[in-house]
Amino acid sequence: MTIEWDAGRLDSDLLDAGFDTLAVRAGQRRGPEAEHGEALFLTSSYVFRSAADAAACFAGEAPGNVYSRYMNPTVRTFEERIAALEGAEQAVGTASGMAAILSTVMSLCSAGDHILVSRSVFGATVTLFEKYFKRFGIEVDYVTLADIAGWQAACKPNTRLFFVESPSNPLAELVDIAALADVAKGQEALLVVDNCFCTPALQKPLALGADVVIHSATKYIDGQGRCLGGVVAGRREHMQEVVGFLRTAGPTLSPFNAWVFLKGLETLKLRMNAHCASAQSLAEWLECQPGIDKVYYAGLPSHPQHELAKRQQSGFGAVLSFELKGGREAAWRFIDATRLLSITANLGDAKSTITHPATTTHGRLSVEAREAAGIREGLIRIAVGLEDVEDLRADLQRGLEAVANS
Repeated sequence: MTIEWDAGRLDSDLLDAGFDTLAVRAGQRRGPEAEHGEALFLTSSYVFRSAADAAACFAGEAPGNVYSRYMNPTVRTFEERIAALEGAEQAVGTASGMAAILSTVMSLCSAGDHILVSRSVFGATVTLFEKYFKRFGIEVDYVTLADIAGWQAACKPNTRLFFVESPSNPLAELVDIAALADVAKGQEALLVVDNCFCTPALQKPLALGADVVIHSATKYIDGQGRCLGGVVAGRREHMQEVVGFLRTAGPTLSPFNAWVFLKGLETLKLRMNAHCASAQSLAEWLECQPGIDKVYYAGLPSHPQHELAKRQQSGFGAVLSFELKGGREAAWRFIDATRLLSITANLGDAKSTITHPATTTHGRLSVEAREAAGIREGLIRIAVGLEDVEDLRADLQRGLEAVANS
């Protein structure tokens, strides 16, 4: 038996709601039990009233859930909440952030298409484009993220898609999204923005002209390092293609994980504000410390795109990086001397994390590719959590002292 949802009243009440209200309420539909929280539907399939009812649902001629690979009420609630927060017509949940990228490209591109990718993207993203998409006949070239003229010059008649991270991982590089969107539209290409580092609490790429937004929900959307998941958001015509790929290939978001992410969204803006405040404090402090060559954080006036960040973001994010004199040896000594920060490559957690990108997140890239992306051996990345900032500063001081005393 399918469940009849009463969606009208709550959705209409939220038409002019603010971000925090949408983060708590959007997409929720109460079932027969009139639950106050979001219901968790742990089911693989659904029962129909009759064979004719089943046939109509499978054919898309009648409303109702068919199979949880691509239809689940809990996942749908999460998708609709993300769509509301990003200002998208539709969102589609996936099994991970990488599955979101895979689903987007497989849905919107074909063999013979050309994709332009910013050089400063996550290492696994580069591997996906280089090792797998190219294998199936998609052309891929890389462009310096901030170089708008470079994007224009790199276009070909078959360029179908631009893919960027802004801010980038781990150097907090930005692109003028509105300007790049204009270039993409002139090429009749789609602009896809990985908005993982900012989340819709700090940046709205679709409002700036992007066509598709991607998240690793594993990061700040969850906020506590509990579950894997991803999401794609954009215009319905594009998202329906993604749904079609999901229905067939199955890189599906778990209903339980979607339920966890819904809980994370309720505190998203509060958490991001706290993350940003601590990251700003630490970046300013690190910039003054001896032994550090450079700090990469868009909240610093010394960052070359500080003014751009102020225009297109409402906060500077929680990820910062810095380069130590002494290369890998100094970086590893610094990391090993910390006691509070978690040595892990994940980010977006309530717990602060620290990692050496050249040997973790970007370790599978060639030396030449890492150098082109600015990932040098002395670089350390910190994802600032929710601990007391004084305690984090003290822990980083341990690292500095270990390097100074070596």
